[in-house]
Amino acid sequence: MFRTPRQFSGLCSLVLLAVVLFSSVTASAESKTIARCGEGWLEKVDGYLVLHLKGTHYEMGYQQGVLLKESIRKNMYTLLNDKGDTTLVDLGLVKLKPRQAIETIVQIQKPYTPQKYVEEMKGLAAGAEIAFEDVRATNFIPEMFHCSGFSIANSATKDGTLYHGRVLDYACDWGLQDHAVLVVAEPKGGIPFVNVSYAGFIGSVTGMNMKSVSIGEMGGRGLGHWSGVPMAFLVREVLETAKDLDEAIAVFRDNYRTCEYYYVIADGKTNRAVGMATSWEKMELIQPGEAHPLLPNAVKDAALLSAGDRYQELSKRVKQGHGSFTAESAIKLMSRPVAMKSNLHNVLFEPKSTKLWVANASSDGSPAANQKYYGFQLSELLKRTPDANAPVYPMPANQSVTQKTK
Repeated sequence: MFRTPRQFSGLCSLVLLAVVLFSSVTASAESKTIARCGEGWLEKVDGYLVLHLKGTHYEMGYQQGVLLKESIRKNMYTLLNDKGDTTLVDLGLVKLKPRQAIETIVQIQKPYTPQKYVEEMKGLAAGAEIAFEDVRATNFIPEMFHCSGFSIANSATKDGTLYHGRVLDYACDWGLQDHAVLVVAEPKGGIPFVNVSYAGFIGSVTGMNMKSVSIGEMGGRGLGHWSGVPMAFLVREVLETAKDLDEAIAVFRDNYRTCEYYYVIADGKTNRAVGMATSWEKMELIQPGEAHPLLPNAVKDAALLSAGDRYQELSKRVKQGHGSFTAESAIKLMSRPVAMKSNLHNVLFEPKSTKLWVANASSDGSPAANQKYYGFQLSELLKRTPDANAPVYPMPANQSVTQKTK
């Protein structure tokens, strides 16, 4: 359980956006099972790695550790050694190397970190045969970096469908795109969900669950205010527990928060969405079509969340196409310059159908907006089963190894 909630307090600056993206689901895409572990398994669909996890949090962590072992090791080495020794994090009066800053964050956030996610990180460390401290450090990296996000529905789209777009503008020179993986998780006692992620990470910044709730995060200011639940675990908690938009909002309202972050959250069941600005002391909701001092270009049935010239371009595009957007045409809303040069991944969600389309930056750092989009549908991914002839890696002796096969 999370710690006692801090009270709702005041307002916070917010830049909000709403969007639609495109369609093309890989229902019959070429796929190959790579390996199995317990109830978890790894496959490649149309060239994209899809990791299926199921069970307790420790079991899911262990499955990821085993099935993505080499990718996890390479990713963590780059993040904690190559980049961890060369890039300084400016904390105002003090400049630290990332690993030093991460360890500081870890110690501050220990009392607020849900035990189930600690167990998942322990399982991942055991499965990948690496130090738990390295897994934990890597999973706290999102707290150091503070993109655009959007939702459009009803009158803003051609047939009223709600679309939720997300532009993640993290640095591409860290090589995360080389370890991209779509995680399809079925946590014991929780809601099945999809997490657009990278090898070795258990938290989330972009995802959607089977209750048709989707969420994307954007970083803000306030670096150093870390006495709260790590942002990526709050997002993960929404995916795992929120049955509707109100329950998703409550996850942030009812828990200790950290630095300044912005979110777009959507609910495909009710065609509702909201932009949200949070910090360690404030929380503000902005409804679609609602103006704000930082978001002066209100557009009916659209929540637009971006900043500066990117926000101006996004709002202009949405106004020009208002009422005509389809999934295919909406993808253009996330093209540059709405997406920055350091554009790590773009995702379009159609929460009601649980469809999503994902693009990642290329290995040479070319923006995700310029790359191929891969189409998936969560409800279909959950029905898939692994090839019985694929290699099997054992779970620990006290863990279940039962699994459905073709």
